[in-house]
Amino acid sequence: MSSAGPFWGSPSRSVTSAAMRIPTAPIVAGSLIGGYLVARETKKRELGGAVLAAGGIVAARSWYKTSGPATTGILLATYLGGFGVSHPLAKKIGAWPAVFTVAGVSAAASYILSDRRR
Repeated sequence: MSSAGPFWGSPSRSVTSAAMRIPTAPIVAGSLIGGYLVARETKKRELGGAVLAAGGIVAARSWYKTSGPATTGILLATYLGGFGVSHPLAKKIGAWPAVFTVAGVSAAASYILSDRRR
């Protein structure tokens, strides 16, 4: 039996390339929604922040590799800005609608500026 290939030994180039093509829009939306849910359900804001940070790191690394530093900066500002805006927005329209709104805006920006170029 051969020990070469994607499951034995080092991964093949195509497997590594496929892993790099994971769209960031669902990561961004999921981490904003998941971060809020974790913070709300556990009553520990720092756990929600950890979810937000993990999603931001994964997305930012992908943005940097596929779209460069300028686009990464714009998308990271949109992501973190959305988190910040969600708090006052929640006072106007409610917590869940605010979270879904900023998650949608951040995901759309991620798709338009980075994901659809892949």
